[in-house]
Amino acid sequence: MNFSELIQTVLIYALPVVFAITLHEAAHGYVAHRLGDNTAWMLGRVTLNPIPHIDPLGTIALPALLYFASGGNFLFGYARPVPVRFGDLNHPKRDMIWVALAGPAINFLQALVWLLAFYVMKHVGVTEDYFLKMSLAGVVVNVSMFVFNLFPLPPLDGGRVLVGLLPWRAAVWLSKVEPYGIYIVLALVAFKQLDTLWMGPLMKWTVIALSTLLGPIEYVLQP
Repeated sequence: MNFSELIQTVLIYALPVVFAITLHEAAHGYVAHRLGDNTAWMLGRVTLNPIPHIDPLGTIALPALLYFASGGNFLFGYARPVPVRFGDLNHPKRDMIWVALAGPAINFLQALVWLLAFYVMKHVGVTEDYFLKMSLAGVVVNVSMFVFNLFPLPPLDGGRVLVGLLPWRAAVWLSKVEPYGIYIVLALVAFKQLDTLWMGPLMKWTVIALSTLLGPIEYVLQP
């Protein structure tokens, strides 16, 4: 992939990535606010403005460096996590599950919307490659975020869900893994185990679920 193709790919993915990250983090904060913790709300993190959610290193520098260095074959990054005081939630152990699920849920919904946009554009005769590719990029980005964040290891959302579901002793033990969780995930990514064991299979089934949900609409829109 040459430099001009890399720039074109970045432009296609930029808007879907911004929406995916912004709504993911805002959803965490909004649900926490509704369930008793106003930390993110008071800090202005429950917002559709992407700037408060952007981490200069994790959202911009690291993904760009990895993307260009790998010729577009590898991408990894992160946003500023929304602060949540789980002890302030109405029912901390139970409500932690809903706060954690809010982010992946909004990514699944966005993937659904992007796929619907693709079907509608094809139906009305849009031939501009940029918009069609952007809508498919929106599906890929959000499905990736949905599946990745559900990996059952803290500090990822799936890990927090598991902590909320486990009996107390097991939950305490798993929560102690959190400071090292991201390093474990990075190791799994580096050795391509995360993709083989988790990302690949679950992304496939997520896309099938999206296509199934939109199947009736796609059928109606067919010429």
